[in-house]
Amino acid sequence: MSETSPIILWFRRDLRLSDHPALTAACQSGRPVIPLFIHDDQTEALGVAPKFRLGLALACLSETLEEKDSRLILRRKGDALKVLREVIEETGAGAVYWSRLYDPAAKERDSRIKETLKDDGIEACSFSGHLMFEPWTVETKTGGYYKVFTPYWKAVRGRDVAEPLSTPRDIPTPKSWPASDSLSDWAMDAEMQRGRDVVRPFVRLGEAAAQSRLGVFMADIVEGYDESRDKPGEDGTSEMSEHLTLGEISPAQCWHAGQRAMQEGKRGAETFLKELAWREFAYHLMHHSPRIVDKNWREEWDAFPWNEDERRAEVLAWKQGRTGVPFVDAAMRELQVTGRMHNRGRMIVASYLTKHLMCHWRIGQKWFEEHLIDWDPANNAMGWQWAAGSGPDASPFFRIFNPETQLDRFDKDRAYTRRWIAEGRTNPSDDALAFFDAIPRRWKMSPDDDYPDPIVDLSEGRERALDAYRNR
Repeated sequence: MSETSPIILWFRRDLRLSDHPALTAACQSGRPVIPLFIHDDQTEALGVAPKFRLGLALACLSETLEEKDSRLILRRKGDALKVLREVIEETGAGAVYWSRLYDPAAKERDSRIKETLKDDGIEACSFSGHLMFEPWTVETKTGGYYKVFTPYWKAVRGRDVAEPLSTPRDIPTPKSWPASDSLSDWAMDAEMQRGRDVVRPFVRLGEAAAQSRLGVFMADIVEGYDESRDKPGEDGTSEMSEHLTLGEISPAQCWHAGQRAMQEGKRGAETFLKELAWREFAYHLMHHSPRIVDKNWREEWDAFPWNEDERRAEVLAWKQGRTGVPFVDAAMRELQVTGRMHNRGRMIVASYLTKHLMCHWRIGQKWFEEHLIDWDPANNAMGWQWAAGSGPDASPFFRIFNPETQLDRFDKDRAYTRRWIAEGRTNPSDDALAFFDAIPRRWKMSPDDDYPDPIVDLSEGRERALDAYRNR
């Protein structure tokens, strides 16, 4: 291929222009760059809310590229390799660059594509960018992989992380552009139905918004992050998750901001760095033990008597935020209205489902996969298995969160539950009322309903779970 032939830059979960090694390399080559996003089978398999959020992100990235006199080419077809070959033939491109992904499906697809393109005589290069520490570069002293977070953290905390790359000044353009689909024709928000308009105002969209939020967090919040991150009624977290999962900001950018805050003596900065490392640890585990995505990581849990019937009334009550347990219900309603859930809430609802209700973690994992705008394959899988006790470095099954005492500890003034639960209140908040505009009409729920009694006594549920654990 000619040294002047275009490079196809295949965007996936790296929807930014700054600190983008693949984009930087393509621009530095001097060759024309054709940004491309492919709506393939893996995109089609996304849950409802993640697909909706991706559609918004693609529109934002397209606008950002246009400001650089470039454009985002969109193609929809089941097989990504077929699309790449078509665009290569149409444009005479001699190379395809992309940022690496680490979930099993993406790894299988990308390996096949790289091998096939090279056989076709096309340069195929993958770059880092979604993680700071490539999973195969972090090993124990015996050459294995880490299964416990603390030693993993000790292994990576002192590592050098390259300074983030600047946004390319110019993106070289081809003489002519290939045809592109219209993003509106993809209707990536269609399955959200009426929930779309409820969730949309809570989306913090795009690279500029990510950078702005990181700046606010470092200036005003990180100092007290050790405590504030556990209080769901406060603005006390970084809120980087929806940006990191789609690559609207790089983990290295967050890491260096955290390092600077730590050097400035801001006491919550190291905890923030640990949270970034926890995300890396999830990908480390998924790379080395892909079974974590859909199977009990600890095989001895395969025989545990979890309920796997999603049609049970208790499961529906959990999904609807009608368990009669305020902390659980508030968190489940926050999810419906915002597409996110506070991390303390995630732990509470997961513990409640897998222990008090004795339901399989896969039920919760699947629900989050459909409803989280910050859904992440590694974090979602490890988070659920951590809560259930079946995963690596998991919370012991006998550690059963009591939602009532947790509420007393982390939401003393009940700001969180007041914000999200309308029933029984004279003047419910707008967010609590928005929940009824977001949910399916078939649920037939109204803010005028009585708030339900608990569907299971917390003490009885705890003892039932412990008995099952002792007799497993």
